[in-house]
Amino acid sequence: MKVFVDKVGSVTRNLGLGRTVHLASEVKAEEGAVVAVRIHGEKSTYNQLEDVHGRLVTLHAGDIVVGALGHRNALHGYEGVVPASVTVGERLHILNMGGVIGKCTSHNHGVGLPFEAEVLGQVLEFPELMSRTGQPAHVSSGALKGTSSPVKCPVVYVVGTCMNSGKTFASAAMVRKLAQAGFRVGGAKLTGVSLMRDTLSMQDSGADVVMDFTDAGIVCTGPRTGARVARVLFSELAAENVDVIVAETGDGIMGEYGVQGILADPELKSLAGAWVLCANDPVGASGGVRHLREAYGIEVDVVAGPATDNAVGVRFVEQVVGIPARNARADAAALGGLILEKIAPKLGAGRKS
Repeated sequence: MKVFVDKVGSVTRNLGLGRTVHLASEVKAEEGAVVAVRIHGEKSTYNQLEDVHGRLVTLHAGDIVVGALGHRNALHGYEGVVPASVTVGERLHILNMGGVIGKCTSHNHGVGLPFEAEVLGQVLEFPELMSRTGQPAHVSSGALKGTSSPVKCPVVYVVGTCMNSGKTFASAAMVRKLAQAGFRVGGAKLTGVSLMRDTLSMQDSGADVVMDFTDAGIVCTGPRTGARVARVLFSELAAENVDVIVAETGDGIMGEYGVQGILADPELKSLAGAWVLCANDPVGASGGVRHLREAYGIEVDVVAGPATDNAVGVRFVEQVVGIPARNARADAAALGGLILEKIAPKLGAGRKS
């Protein structure tokens, strides 16, 4: 069956789909399977889709949308899974703005109930020129596989106590400072659920090359994929000859998106030029610093995020926790400058002309 679609979610960007797609009536119930759905209902909150260009478009009842099956475990959003089976006509849910589709199992009341999405079929792709035989489309099609390039540049890891703890603001601030200093910056989003927004923020701030886990064929990371995807992205960025990598992790250091696998990996930790912890409050800052030290042997270089929003928080972090505090919103240059000074010995003289 051939259908014209209204909107294509950014989670499918590896495939380069157009507005007309061919559908199969049999759907593979697996993470990454690309499907077309019809939206049911209207919402006034969390009602947008990020398209393949990173633009946010509002969803309405009746819209035909292309997305990908996946799970999500978001404290401030939706929790959802890929069902054991998926049939045409079944109603699933839009789990995130990138177009991840699954069965919602719980939700945060701040975002309301998710859109219902009636399954129309699995999207087919035609990898061979002039072929009339379609194959079930999957986000891994055309994905990055990793390179043999060794990672010789420093990595600035940005971790947080939870989602919405200021990691993206901090990452953008550091990217901007490093780019302004003349270095070729690579930006990476290592874990989370598919969305281009954070890497686009790094790009807007001056990153020369940006990549995330969906570029590596993953809809939503987890304990089995976090460290592996990080290796793929770092090797790809190394092949682009970047001088430094700013690597943001999605969710928190105790979440379910595979951050712990990165924190525990000796090889990945050895690449660190600096560790930035973003925290929502003083308790999170103190506990996060202690947890990273005791569980992983990681020493935090600076605390950012809402815990540093004014002098009260800064004073607590610096005097009680004993770690420098910088706020990306109030003084982005100071945060970027601290990190630049920290990693300067590892940067060498490599600069963009």
